[in-house]
Amino acid sequence: MATLDEVELGDHVCWRMDPAAALLRDARNFVADGALYGDKIVVIGGIGGAPEAPRPVESPAWVVLDSAQTADTSAVLAAVRSEARTALREGFRSVRVLTERAPQAAVGGVEDLLDQELRLDQFASESGAIVVCAYRPSQWNEPTLEHMACVHPHEMGTRAGRPAFRMFSTGADMWSVDGVIDSEGASAFNAALRAAITQAPTITLRFDTLEMIDAAGMHALVDAARSMPARRILVEGANETVRLCWELAGYEAADPSVVMGA
Repeated sequence: MATLDEVELGDHVCWRMDPAAALLRDARNFVADGALYGDKIVVIGGIGGAPEAPRPVESPAWVVLDSAQTADTSAVLAAVRSEARTALREGFRSVRVLTERAPQAAVGGVEDLLDQELRLDQFASESGAIVVCAYRPSQWNEPTLEHMACVHPHEMGTRAGRPAFRMFSTGADMWSVDGVIDSEGASAFNAALRAAITQAPTITLRFDTLEMIDAAGMHALVDAARSMPARRILVEGANETVRLCWELAGYEAADPSVVMGA
C-alpha cells in the first residue's frame, strides 16, 4: 500500500512512519476522507503532536480514547466496539481507527501487543471498520516490527516490505495464513499463534494461500498449540505437499492439539 488513500472498508494497516512524521499531519487525507465517505474518526491514545493539524474538538465525528488504557487490550477493544456501535446509530458508514503505537504502552510484551493487533484485525474484518496502526521504526527493534507486520493484512511507509508470511482474520476464530513460514519467520508465527489461541478454545488456520511451511514452521505451530493445554488448532486448506511433510514429520499421529485437514 503506497498511501492511506488506498484504504478500503475492513482494512487493517501497519504504517511504518517516517522519523519526522506527525500522526495527524501525515494522516490528514485519511481523516479528510472520513468526512467525505461518512466515517467517524476514532483516535486511540495520543495525537502525535501536530500543531499544523489541530484536533477539531468541535466535530462530533471525532473521538479520542484515553491513552492511559492503550495497554489494556480488553479496554481498547471494548471502547472501539462501543464507538463503532454509536457511529452506526448516528448514521455514519463506519469508523476509521487511528493509533500511534508507543513502546511504553506495550507493558505486557510482544505477545500482548500481538493479541491486541489480532483482535483489532478481527474487529476490522467483522465490522468493516478501517484500522491504521502507526509505528515509528526508531522506537522499536526490527524483530518486534516484523512480528507486528505479520499480523496486518496491509503495510505502508518507511522500508515497508511485504513480510514473509501474513496471518489475518477471515471469520470468527478463523485466521488465513499466506506466504512462506521458514526458520526466519518461525518465531513470529509462533508468537502470533500464542496470542491467537488465548482468544478461543479452538481456532482455525486457513492454509489455502500458504506457499510453504518448513520444519521450523511446523515446530512453531505445534509448540504454540502445546503452550496452552486443552486448546486446539484446526488447519484447513493445506496443499498436498504441506500435508505430506506434516505426516512425514510424525506430527499427525503424535500431536492431537493440531489437526491437519485438507
